[in-house]
Amino acid sequence: MRTICLYFEIHQIIHLKRYRFFDIGTDHYYYDDYANETGMNEVAERSYIPALNTLIEMAKKSEGAFKVALSISGVALEQLEIHAPAVIDLLHQLNDTGCCEFLCEPYSHGLSSLANEDCFREEVLRQRDKMKQMFGKEPKVFRNSSLIYSDEIGGMVASMGFKGMLTEGAKPVLGWKSPHYVYHCNQAPSLKLLLRDFKLSDDISLRFSNSEWAEYPLFADKYISWIDALPQEEQVINIFMELAALGMAQPLSSNILEFLKALPECAKAKGITFSTPTEIVTKLKSVSQLDVPYPMSWVDEERDTSSWLGNILQREAFNKLYSVAERVHLCDDRRIKQDWDYLQASNNFRFMTTKNTGIWLNRGIYDSPYDAFTNYMNILGDFIKRVDSLYPIDVDNEELNSLLTTIKNQGEEIADLQKEVAKWHNKAEKEAVKAPKKVAAKKEPATKKSVKKAITRPKKTAKKEE
Repeated sequence: MRTICLYFEIHQIIHLKRYRFFDIGTDHYYYDDYANETGMNEVAERSYIPALNTLIEMAKKSEGAFKVALSISGVALEQLEIHAPAVIDLLHQLNDTGCCEFLCEPYSHGLSSLANEDCFREEVLRQRDKMKQMFGKEPKVFRNSSLIYSDEIGGMVASMGFKGMLTEGAKPVLGWKSPHYVYHCNQAPSLKLLLRDFKLSDDISLRFSNSEWAEYPLFADKYISWIDALPQEEQVINIFMELAALGMAQPLSSNILEFLKALPECAKAKGITFSTPTEIVTKLKSVSQLDVPYPMSWVDEERDTSSWLGNILQREAFNKLYSVAERVHLCDDRRIKQDWDYLQASNNFRFMTTKNTGIWLNRGIYDSPYDAFTNYMNILGDFIKRVDSLYPIDVDNEELNSLLTTIKNQGEEIADLQKEVAKWHNKAEKEAVKAPKKVAAKKEPATKKSVKKAITRPKKTAKKEE
């Protein structure tokens, strides 16, 4: 049976303020609070709140037949908790329907998977713990920032215990293959891959309200008929997009939410179901491994990482940021850690792109890629000074590596001890459960014996008296 995997991403950028060279060393706060608050409130009112209410309504109306998946970056959760707590409430309501699966992604929505494995692992595991804490379930499926994936990244994700991963169905990688099957990572066959159908996804997220589009206006029955016309053996249709597409990229006046509401009924009429990513990777077998030697993403025509690392400005900023990764990893200063998350966010490098994609890029306060680079490097200069004040630059690599090794070993020892304590705790609980049964078993024979003695004792006494 053919099934649709519908997934939405929630992430909002952290706006940096104008930061001059002369601010380095004197001003350690880097953010435009007004832009962050107004930006989050706008997207919440225009997109997140109406879109989530629609998904909740669809889940309840379908009585479990409609399924959807969401992932939320850690920095977006922080901003929602501060500026738009109503969105958090709606996420909990959607979770309570039992029709939504929450996925895991890097906490910062950054590019650490391309730079530093330890940083990548740390923020993924931190985000997994946060999602479990908020929604009561540990995510089993992972999506990287902007669906970035390669064989090496897949191997890292599999080693963290994830069963599946979302990525782009990029033509340069797939070739003649279809994105409508389940594939697996060539370095870790246990990690199944779900590939985005970029055409069907972009028909909703990019083209829906475009009156010059040949398929305009798009209705739910027509959209489902496209899916129904696919070869019968192609069972999985992965439609992935940002949640902000519903209301921001495609305004509510375009009837985008009415289109969404009509999808389940139209799909049901054609025998097409909805499934979560975990349901798919659990039930369906992989048809083949996917070979991706170089990172791919869902951005621009090239579907690669050139939007963030395509020019010398971006690479200089990127390398400078991750040059202090090991020192930040040692740090326990809360402000340093938070700034690290915000400075890693991929949009900081996106603003520096010089690519001509034909699509207008909103650079916010920046007039040009060079303006974005200068502002970011000023902020980064101050941030690195703060990190160096905690772990001076004259600490050589050998000493730093020795310290990191010691910390890692201590962490592993603590983890082993925690496992041992948990094992003994479970054993003690089992013994406590068994104990009353043992006592009861011992008492029962003793009671029978005493009863027998009580019966026979008078006879023996009577015999002696005779």
